[in-house]
Amino acid sequence: MKQTTIKKRIEGVGIGLHKGEPIKIALEPLGEDSGIIFYRQDVGVSIKAEPKNVINTQMATVIGNSNGVYISTIEHLLSAINSYGIDNIRVVLDANEPPVMDGSSIGFCMMLDEAGTKSLDKNKNIMVIKKEVAVKKGDKFVSIKPSNSPKFNYTIKFNHPVIGEQIYEFEFSKQNYIKEIARARTFGFLKDVQALRAQNLALGGSLENAVVLDDSGILNPGGLRFENEFVRHKILDAIGDLALMGMPILGDYTAYAGSHELNHLLTLEILSDAKNYEIVNLKDKAFAKEYSKVFA
Repeated sequence: MKQTTIKKRIEGVGIGLHKGEPIKIALEPLGEDSGIIFYRQDVGVSIKAEPKNVINTQMATVIGNSNGVYISTIEHLLSAINSYGIDNIRVVLDANEPPVMDGSSIGFCMMLDEAGTKSLDKNKNIMVIKKEVAVKKGDKFVSIKPSNSPKFNYTIKFNHPVIGEQIYEFEFSKQNYIKEIARARTFGFLKDVQALRAQNLALGGSLENAVVLDDSGILNPGGLRFENEFVRHKILDAIGDLALMGMPILGDYTAYAGSHELNHLLTLEILSDAKNYEIVNLKDKAFAKEYSKVFA
């Protein structure tokens, strides 16, 4: 089972969630063992998507370097790239964030569909989880444990009549992702909008790219795409955050009130002890065949 990249360069334009202005994005093929590289065309700086480059997880997952150059809100795009099994790709931006699209990852999936995928010469690596790893903050936690069929089991609980407690288990594969997760949008509360905009955040947020709730209901005229769209989006985010590991992960992820911060801490905790995982090269045909549908 070989590493992959995209067949051709593909371009797009969309509004930035925080910048509130049009942002150009291009996805480009990269060679084997390159990983996922973000390139800030406006300042001529490349930053690799990996845990050590994460500099902020307060409102989104942000990567950056020591010179103050950063790229924010990368999790939706990484979620699509991860779920499409793409190992090597360059993301070219002319601003400090990708476009928010419609608040989900389906727009990025459409770009990847148009670009196509191709195999490279080297075999794919996957990270096989060997023992349970967990991180906690109060009553919130995320964990991952050994599994032969990766799943995401997520629980959220909000004191809001539309959300309440939602639990969803997702069996990971590209096709399941497109059907069950990719269209789930980010969400926020109207009461928080003014505070965010006072910090020059969420300037591009609107009913076109987020589910917005007031104290009693949903403001979006079209309502929800799924009855439990909120917890599905949390899984979308988690898949993107774990993509920073640089390879597919074979393990079961569980979260209660998880966050970008906890997801990042989980990646660091996994990497902190070599006994937690094994890097397996998919040169073994039987092994590769078993997981080809999952990590295609």
